[in-house]
Amino acid sequence: MNKVVPSALEACRDIPNGATVLAGGFGLCGIPEHCIAALRELGTRNLTVVSNNCGVDDFGLGILLRNRQIAKMISSYVGENKEFERQYLSGELEVELCPQGTLAERLRAGGAGIPAFFTPTGAETVVSEGGLPLKYAADGSIAKASTRKETREFDGRTYVLEPAIVGDFAIIKAWKADRFGNLVYRHTAANFNPMMATAARITIAEVEELAEVGELDPDHIHTPGIFVHRVVHGKNYEKRIERRTTRKG
Repeated sequence: MNKVVPSALEACRDIPNGATVLAGGFGLCGIPEHCIAALRELGTRNLTVVSNNCGVDDFGLGILLRNRQIAKMISSYVGENKEFERQYLSGELEVELCPQGTLAERLRAGGAGIPAFFTPTGAETVVSEGGLPLKYAADGSIAKASTRKETREFDGRTYVLEPAIVGDFAIIKAWKADRFGNLVYRHTAANFNPMMATAARITIAEVEELAEVGELDPDHIHTPGIFVHRVVHGKNYEKRIERRTTRKG
């Protein structure tokens, strides 16, 4: 029942090439910094990564992208990473863009065992009708495009069928955990982490504080330990932000 492992490197060592990895975080908030660094050190390649975004050029998932370890991204917002843009437009990276709420629900559905669901988001747009570039060729032409999705009308409104997302591994960040893997998140750093914890076959949680069993108030536990397979006690988190704005005057 003791799920604590010595390091992020040890926790991520068996993630194979070609795996689908769910990576928690929103921008650079609540990202699994140490697990990302471990994957960089291990050199695991050809990954499909599901995350709201892909970090920035030199931090977060951006370090895996720059090292050519990511083959495909399923994301909602990717606007802060110039290397992401370059790889996508040059045909080096496959990208499946997904509306943010739909991405969250696809992950929640995957964790709940629901194979697909209908949503009005994206109906009657390229999201449902297809044609969105997933991958470009080196000459700038579209090498692979999204296909048309099933739609259905409910109460006079069109809905699009979206598939659930299930990953091989999830790397997530929490504030506290006990040795059984029960997790507590802190404020908005929770973001996508709770959904991803339930939607992977193996969930690796890195945490800032490690508690003994019984110390956490059961009413304060956000993710029960049954969903968590490995716990990493991380230290010295950098906790960057994406962009600083200075007000003049």
